[in-house]
Amino acid sequence: MSASQSQAPLYQALKNHAKIEAANFHIPGHRQGQGLPEELLLLDGQALFKLDLTEIPGLDDLHTPQGVIARAQEMAARACGAAQSFFLVNGSTIGIHALLMAVGERGKVLLPRNAHRSALGGLILSGADPVYVMPEIISDFGLAAGVLPEQIHLAIETNPGIRAVLTVRPNYYGVADDLAGQAVLVHAQGRPVLVDEAHGAHLRYHRGLPEDAMSCGADAAVQSTHKLGGSLTQSSLLHLGGSRLNAEVVAGALSLLQTTSPSYILMASLDLARRQLALSGADLLERTLTLASKTRERLARIKGLKVLSKADLVGFDLDLTKIVINVTGLGLTGYQVSDLLFRRYNVYIEMAEANNIVAFLSLGATPEDCDALVKALEDIARRERRTHPVKFPEVPFNIKKRMKPRDAWFAASQRVSLAEARGRICAETVAVYPPGIPVLCPGEEINPEVYDYLALISKHTLPCQGASDKSLKTIKVVIE
Repeated sequence: MSASQSQAPLYQALKNHAKIEAANFHIPGHRQGQGLPEELLLLDGQALFKLDLTEIPGLDDLHTPQGVIARAQEMAARACGAAQSFFLVNGSTIGIHALLMAVGERGKVLLPRNAHRSALGGLILSGADPVYVMPEIISDFGLAAGVLPEQIHLAIETNPGIRAVLTVRPNYYGVADDLAGQAVLVHAQGRPVLVDEAHGAHLRYHRGLPEDAMSCGADAAVQSTHKLGGSLTQSSLLHLGGSRLNAEVVAGALSLLQTTSPSYILMASLDLARRQLALSGADLLERTLTLASKTRERLARIKGLKVLSKADLVGFDLDLTKIVINVTGLGLTGYQVSDLLFRRYNVYIEMAEANNIVAFLSLGATPEDCDALVKALEDIARRERRTHPVKFPEVPFNIKKRMKPRDAWFAASQRVSLAEARGRICAETVAVYPPGIPVLCPGEEINPEVYDYLALISKHTLPCQGASDKSLKTIKVVIE
């Protein structure tokens, strides 16, 4: 027994990776401490241990905050232009779940199809019935952009009973839609606007970035402060604005969902990240945007690469700290380029997909990192250019919903082969991750387009989440 328990594989893997001189373009945005508020690096290097405390006298209680946590949350609300803010220690996912539980009440919720899979969890928990709108597609990159205000307006008019609108802004690629225009139309119908702003915690702090959700009139926004705001992984914020949402109901949902043993280290990192952004965010982001601009220019000169810019977007804005690079001109997939980057050059990016790779430049980004990325891609373009790239179909948007997600999730189900699943009702989620956009949600029919896509995903063993059989050789379907 003792010999079999002598290893700590996860710790060892982390320790090994920490020794690598790597260029990091992924979350968390503090880049292994370089973008952290300096206070988390003090206490004689013992912050990890000395701040790991619990609800003792003087430290307040996250579930009934009346002291220092309450004051920290109030300061976060003022900094972010919110009426009220909540610390989240279970990530932005828990904030999305709480908002949908607060507004769903088994009614209809309008949301874009490219919503993160956390929205599906909220639909299952709340019993809400999703009405999907399809995002605009940027064809040159094969990526989903945002949703136009007129699409939102039409969907509300043609689907009576919609209780709220959930939107994603900015998305994984940094694309930001016209949230202010959406809010005007949705508010005219008396509905609240909820924003998955997981990738936008930094937007408020620099004029060169798209406007943040609170400034655009959102009623609620959930931000992953750890992504690009400088806090530790799994720490996020939920903001409320206006009176269209009942703050007590939201707080009650959070208390139900969040851990009863919240990490004080995560909460302290939120407090310090808020202070850093409020006091120094503009200067830090100016440096980051300058670095991003120079890197974009260098990448755009590499033959075979195309970098997403504002010129590629009509009706949408772009967070320029996220660099989307189309690699199809190299005859390679994004997956292949990502694999080469980390295996050969120790360059780690945030996301890879069929056509593109995505690199995040955060508060902790360095010129050395950017130089390593550019030189690695220059070398790949010179050495690896191919003439017959692997072709992937676009994610199918032809959806046929036959049951509400909650009903299908709890329905009796069985596992069948993928071939046998054609025409059946899916009982689980299937999402290629990242970016985590569901190909199938519980309650949706596995139609021919979806089946063909899943078969290709299985063939190429792409990373898949949600499905209980990651190989996709089998899939859970509802017993009808």
